[in-house]
Amino acid sequence: DASRPPTTEAASEDPAARAAALRATIDALVDEYAALTLAPRPLVPGETAVPYAGRVFGAPELRALVSASLDGWITAGPHAEAFERALAEQVSVRSATLVNSGSSANLLALASCTSRARPRPLVAGDEVITAAAGFPTTVNPIVQLGCIPVFVDVELGTYNPSVDAVERAISPRTRAIMLAHTLGNPFDAAALRALADRHGLFLVEDACDALGSTLDGRPVGSFGDLATLSFYPAHHITTGEGGAVLCKDPVSRRIVESLRDWGRDCWCAPGHDDTCGKRYTQSFGQLPTGYDHKYVYTHLGYNLKATDLQAALGLAQLARLPAFGAARRHNFRVLDEALRPFEDLFVLPHHDPRADPSWFGYALTVRERAPFTKNDLAIHLESRRIGTRSLFGGNLLRQPAYEGVAHRVSGGLEVSDRVMRDTLLLGVYPGLDEARLGYVVETLTGYVRSRRLPRVGR
Repeated sequence: DASRPPTTEAASEDPAARAAALRATIDALVDEYAALTLAPRPLVPGETAVPYAGRVFGAPELRALVSASLDGWITAGPHAEAFERALAEQVSVRSATLVNSGSSANLLALASCTSRARPRPLVAGDEVITAAAGFPTTVNPIVQLGCIPVFVDVELGTYNPSVDAVERAISPRTRAIMLAHTLGNPFDAAALRALADRHGLFLVEDACDALGSTLDGRPVGSFGDLATLSFYPAHHITTGEGGAVLCKDPVSRRIVESLRDWGRDCWCAPGHDDTCGKRYTQSFGQLPTGYDHKYVYTHLGYNLKATDLQAALGLAQLARLPAFGAARRHNFRVLDEALRPFEDLFVLPHHDPRADPSWFGYALTVRERAPFTKNDLAIHLESRRIGTRSLFGGNLLRQPAYEGVAHRVSGGLEVSDRVMRDTLLLGVYPGLDEARLGYVVETLTGYVRSRRLPRVGR
């Protein structure tokens, strides 16, 4: 009876049916394994590490990884294509190109602005405006491409530059603006988009810390000519290592993909040949007519691709992004409410009322009149196994790597110096359950109360 399901014996004689049965068994075993190994362990105060960030995943992610490995794709494949489409839809852009890290994404995004396929490409010696306080790989591509970084200061509380500061930094040599949404807190991307358009500048949004943040209801990453994401475990979703470049137009996408894929001109997907039907009939520069298009290089490129296993993990994580974002916002509010009584000792974070940040971390800046320093507080928290961080590199011009690097400074960098000296990051990531978050609050506020000077007079 053809309508009856195959018996076990019959299935064993049908390779496809047997494979499907084995995969179902593997999925069940993965679920069992995840339940045994990935469940959060109870907090033992002072003994259990409470990191400021980390991956949060369970059975769906393990199933995705195992399933993708069984598919046999060890380079980019169907999961990578699906992940790129899902990312583009999430951020409301035309395309997303998966790469091996957020730092690579930043390099490719800015490098794409140098392509001769553009009417007026960025060239060596052009100026690119950026923030002095932040993560190095927002700035490094500017230097690596021979351009001149123009550093502007940030504002306390938002830790982003103001639009006025960026506008004052523009000179006749300025060709681009490249800024990060610091800690998931959106800078005024709408105003900077308008400013860039008025002056004919590229705008590159580093949204590596900000997936899920919005400004006026619009996703960050959708304002710039290009934008970038990171999927390192500390970020909003993770693929282990990984990142993406977001593009608003097909020209940018072609350039980014070429730069990512060795600089080649061919746009065939892996495993496909002669998609355009012109593999042996075109002419390029001084190459012989009909030279194999798969080996024509129109950019000085790299190999910065990610794998299908990473993409499969990313798809599982992306499905959880709304819940992750809600947890980050909740954890931020808990810390914020606990620290409001201590505003005389800390500058607490704030954001544009039009923005809805999906926070990467909680930044507090120790005021000069406080009876302790940032390092005092960090040492105390770390001694209780509570992870902290500085606001990345602080004023990057103070870092050894930037000694001797050609640059320009617009205005002073007093706040960036202050951030380097006095600003501390606390975690808000979804792995912080109520017990862990409560332990952080109790330890932090207990320390502050113990060190607080008694008020004199009224």
